[in-house]
Amino acid sequence: MKTIAVIDDDVYIGDMLEKLLSGAGYEVKRAYSGTEAVYMLSGRRPDLILLDLMLPGLSGEDVLQRIKGIPVIVLSAKADVQNKVRLLLGGAADYVTKPFDAQELLARVAVQLRNAGRNEGDVLTFELLRLDHAAHSFSVGNVPVKLTKTEYAIIRLLMINGGQVITKSAILDEISEDTPDCVESSLKVHISNLRKKIREAGGKDYIEAVWGIGFKLREDEE
Repeated sequence: MKTIAVIDDDVYIGDMLEKLLSGAGYEVKRAYSGTEAVYMLSGRRPDLILLDLMLPGLSGEDVLQRIKGIPVIVLSAKADVQNKVRLLLGGAADYVTKPFDAQELLARVAVQLRNAGRNEGDVLTFELLRLDHAAHSFSVGNVPVKLTKTEYAIIRLLMINGGQVITKSAILDEISEDTPDCVESSLKVHISNLRKKIREAGGKDYIEAVWGIGFKLREDEE
C-alpha cells in the first residue's frame, strides 16, 4: 500500500483529503506544521507528499527545500503563475490550486506515483558512488563493489535520499520487504561491512552515523 503524507494545518481540508485518499486505497500520514512535517519525514518516508504552503513554523517553501527523493504536489490557494513556476522549478512535482476537484487530484496523485515507480530503474549517483538498479550493480569510481542483498538495499536507500538523515527505524521499515532478515541488532553490522567495502574501493568513508538518530551520506565540505 502506497503511503501519502498530507501536510496541511487546515483540519477540515486535511480530514477531507484523508477520507478521499483512504477511500482510494492509500495509507495517509498527517502533519499540521512545517516543523512537524520535517520530524515526520525523518521517520518512515511516504511515497508522495501533498504540501500546503501556508504552514505554522516552517513554511511550505522551506519544507519543500528539505525534501529529496519524494514527489511533492503543492496544494495552495495562491494561483499566480510566477509562484507556480518558482515552486515547480524549486522541486515540486506538481501544483494544484485550491479549491480543487477530488477526482482530478486523485488522477494527479496516480500519475506522480506511476512516474516515481518508473524512476526506480534509474542510475543513482552521489559523488563517486554509482548504483545502477536495472543492472543491480554498485561501484565507487570505476571500481565495482560486490554487496550483499541487505547492503545493496541500505546504500540504495541512502543514495535516494542524498545527504538527508534516515533514522534506523526508517531504514528497517524501507528495506524490510527485500531483506526481512535485517533487524535492529544486525543493522549496525551490515552498515559497518558496507562502510568498509566502500572505503576500501574509494578511500573515503561515505556513510556517516548521526548519533542517536540514524545514518546519512557524507558530503564533501568545501
